[in-house]
Amino acid sequence: MTVPQKSCISSSEYTPKPFPESGPHVDGGGVPDRGYGFDMLIELIPIKHLDQTNVVTTTIQACGTAVATASTTNTNLASTYEDVIAATPISIPTTAPTHLSDKTCSNTYLKTTLFKPLLTKTTPTSFTFTHQTFSPLSAKNPISESYPDEYDDDKPREECGVVGIYNDPEASRICYLGLHALQHRGQEGAGIVTATPDGVLKSVTGVGLVSEIFNQSKLNQLTGNNAIGHVRYSTAGQSMLKNVQPFVASYRFGHVAVAHNGNLVNYQTLRAEFEKNGSIFATSSDTEVVLHLIAASQERPFLIRVIEACMKLKGAYSLVFLTEDKLVAVRDPFGFRPLVMGRRRYGAIVFALETCALDLVEVKYVREVEPGEAVIIDKDGVQSMCLLPHAEPKSCVFEHIYFSLPNSVVFGKSVYESRRKFGEILATESPVDCDVVIAVPDSGVVAAIGYANKAGVPFQQGLIRSHYVGRTFIEPSQQIRDFGVKLKVSPVRAVLEGKRVVVVDDSIVRGTTSSKIVRMLKEAGAKEVHMRIASPPIIASCYYGIDTPSSEELISNRMSVEEIREFIGCDSLAFLKIDSLKKMLAGDSPNFCYACFSGNYPELDC
Repeated sequence: MTVPQKSCISSSEYTPKPFPESGPHVDGGGVPDRGYGFDMLIELIPIKHLDQTNVVTTTIQACGTAVATASTTNTNLASTYEDVIAATPISIPTTAPTHLSDKTCSNTYLKTTLFKPLLTKTTPTSFTFTHQTFSPLSAKNPISESYPDEYDDDKPREECGVVGIYNDPEASRICYLGLHALQHRGQEGAGIVTATPDGVLKSVTGVGLVSEIFNQSKLNQLTGNNAIGHVRYSTAGQSMLKNVQPFVASYRFGHVAVAHNGNLVNYQTLRAEFEKNGSIFATSSDTEVVLHLIAASQERPFLIRVIEACMKLKGAYSLVFLTEDKLVAVRDPFGFRPLVMGRRRYGAIVFALETCALDLVEVKYVREVEPGEAVIIDKDGVQSMCLLPHAEPKSCVFEHIYFSLPNSVVFGKSVYESRRKFGEILATESPVDCDVVIAVPDSGVVAAIGYANKAGVPFQQGLIRSHYVGRTFIEPSQQIRDFGVKLKVSPVRAVLEGKRVVVVDDSIVRGTTSSKIVRMLKEAGAKEVHMRIASPPIIASCYYGIDTPSSEELISNRMSVEEIREFIGCDSLAFLKIDSLKKMLAGDSPNFCYACFSGNYPELDC
């Protein structure tokens, strides 16, 4: 798909009022004159800054000793990075604040700055925000029409993925690659925002895949060492473009960009309060209310504004914020959605929703951002703090069942190993005589391998998935049965004909796709088809960042297992038992959310 060069460009300029260099309410300089309702841990680690265009000469101090002098231009940036970082490597707190395991947090604030900036830069007196949006050619082609994507629409849908990079001269490209690694979390929109050294937040967002939106030219426009990015799944149709993140906004002290993964269950309540007081919303996304909360705060330091905003939020959020000079990563107190942090070879710090994004850009995994933790990075270093008093973590178990890639480590566990064990449990608890084990690609593959190994039956590719089909198809005038599913998956007759087949899938939502797959397998010659589902029955909707149908549409909420078997037409059907799932998770079991399997929600807007 070709991205048109013509774009909608808007810009605004804001000149903030000058603030004193020290004293109350000075962000990062002076010390606030009172506590702000959170605990500070801590450890500030100096971070080097290298200018991409000008010659920079500085003597770097470490433990009071001059250790290196670095000079560079943009033609010799990599070697300077290597020399500087080798002399004083950047470290990240390898553990979260100790009080994160407690149920309460005291009200204290760090009273001293432990490190001074390594490079002195003139604070700009004005800031410019430039935003560009790009939309692929309209799908309203006269010879084609939008056809329902039956295969994917009968799966739970994850809303989005986020990435954040600090102190990398190729921040936009690293962000681009990170978003590419997270493309499975959202395929309908993406965006990147960078902060340039002169105080400009530059943004490019668009509709489509990451590779369709960004090219060399657009990435060249996104200059700066700091960036955040976002990939989105949405069903908002024509209004989708305005909901593509990151969002960028101006407020009286500058500009801020935000990217959000999750769902705020009290969004409607908060939005109604703002609209009652005259606020105007430009999107239908719950993320926009976070920007309103930050702008409405009466505090000067950006960090305090974030804290105040998060105190009013309920639900799931893994957030990354970008200002002219800061990157902030925040995870909700329940830890519903994942967020990890790592370090590149030359010292840049990277945040991402999954470790697969770190692996692609050669980032060394350090640790998770803990539930209820905020990590702040600026010229003074890395700070880690307790965000809010918080309850027992309730991480989304569906990350291990479906959403995350198998090569990721999520919530401290290998996704691959979890799915393999799900399959082994199914083979042990729900065995059946069979000749071959196949998977519904792609998320059912690892569980099917586990089932086959445990059952001692060959695993083969009985279904082949096409990864090159979009959401718009040209259908013949004479309708083809199960057209949408057949476009995505095709049976292999040589594997199936005359065989008793076990087909493993990750979940059943409405049941419509499962019934069509069973019919396809039998039409391809399968003698028997036995469905094994590597999750418990989904009986309740999710309110924490997963786009699931209403409870009335969930087949397991209105039918028994036997009734579902009859509906989808298979010879036998078995789900992973929720008790077996919890047993497999062992000591970590209480730290997961099972609301979609039980209807018991950790937090709602009551």
